[in-house]
Amino acid sequence: MATRRKPSSKPSEIPPEVRSEEAKPPHQDAPSLAPPKLGLIIPVAAAFFLPFFYLVFVTYQIEPDLRRSIAINAAMSFGAFVLAVRMIPVAARYVLRRNLYGFDINKKGTPQGTIKVPESLGIVIGIVYLVIAILFQHFNFTSDSNWLVEYNAALASICFMILLGFVDDVLDVPWRAKLVLPSFAALPLLMAYAGHTTIIIPKPLIQYVGAAVLDLGWIYKLYMGMLAVFCTNSINIHAGLNGLEAGQTVVISAAVLIHNVMQIGASTDPEHQQAHAFSIYLVLPLLTTSLALLSYNWYPSSVFVGDTYTYFAGMALAVVGILGHYSETLLLFFLPQVLNFLYSCPQLFKIIPCPRHRLPRFDPQTGLLTGTKDGTLVNLFLRLFGRCTEQILCIRLLIFQALSCLLCFWLRHVLAGWYK
Repeated sequence: MATRRKPSSKPSEIPPEVRSEEAKPPHQDAPSLAPPKLGLIIPVAAAFFLPFFYLVFVTYQIEPDLRRSIAINAAMSFGAFVLAVRMIPVAARYVLRRNLYGFDINKKGTPQGTIKVPESLGIVIGIVYLVIAILFQHFNFTSDSNWLVEYNAALASICFMILLGFVDDVLDVPWRAKLVLPSFAALPLLMAYAGHTTIIIPKPLIQYVGAAVLDLGWIYKLYMGMLAVFCTNSINIHAGLNGLEAGQTVVISAAVLIHNVMQIGASTDPEHQQAHAFSIYLVLPLLTTSLALLSYNWYPSSVFVGDTYTYFAGMALAVVGILGHYSETLLLFFLPQVLNFLYSCPQLFKIIPCPRHRLPRFDPQTGLLTGTKDGTLVNLFLRLFGRCTEQILCIRLLIFQALSCLLCFWLRHVLAGWYK
């Protein structure tokens, strides 16, 4: 989390020496970023991708064409990772020149707390993601493909959300407006959605509902819009630590990948398989670009992701859950975000006072964080498990995220055949 110093809007005379400095190319006299933490990211990526590729190419008998499309998407996603790693330092220099930077509150009182950290680097990740996702259409979809309209509608919603997120980073939009922004971004997807609007009633409830399948009609689309609003804002408010926003996206995306492959391998319905393959095509580049961002955003952070990234990541995950038809499972993957939102409600809805930054207190003498009474999962973990460093706290929260995803897989296995 950062406090941003905005440039003054008052006109002033620019000294000649300043004008000469501004005339220099952006690569001269610009502070350089610390190198990406690839020694951390590569083992983490291997832990996520090895099970995924083992399931795709060894465990399940997946159709050759579908397997080929997944392989092409994976190769392009790796290219997105390399491109993002190279582009982030370039973009960081430009945003610093435009005074789009912040100071790390959780390092206030230390030398690191005085460093200008470039903000809104999520814009790089969003652009790289969109370019790769658009180019992938050439290798997978034909002009008469049934999925092409929804695929482009999904990209339009994600692009819309990236734009609104960057506007928020620059203009600092009020919280009430932030709750509405994802509703507008979801409109292209909702208008183009041509899938079913039915839900399968859990078996224990069929006798009370009187039907095994219930058509919700427009209510289902309303639910999809609300899911998009929740996903985007839930990542945005479960934040404030170096690596937390990108880290939780990486964990959820990896869980979504494994879930999709398992559903493809367990199903013989071509439409069901295509829905989950569609989800893979969108979430694979999200995972790799997020890993690239995490290599710079992990503690100590060289860049801040900004609302641009949190909105983009939330919308991308909402889109894959909606079009893959597993929104219930997605919400289970989002269990920490759900708990954080419920715990935050009294402050978010002004029932009790809500400060601008609901962050823990930092002690510059010890380097430890202390939990406050603010209603966030970050502060709750500190109150439950005691004071710790920012890095240790982030690791604990990401472990909790991973355990929540494992709980989701366990629940699906245990309740299979009984619940639905």
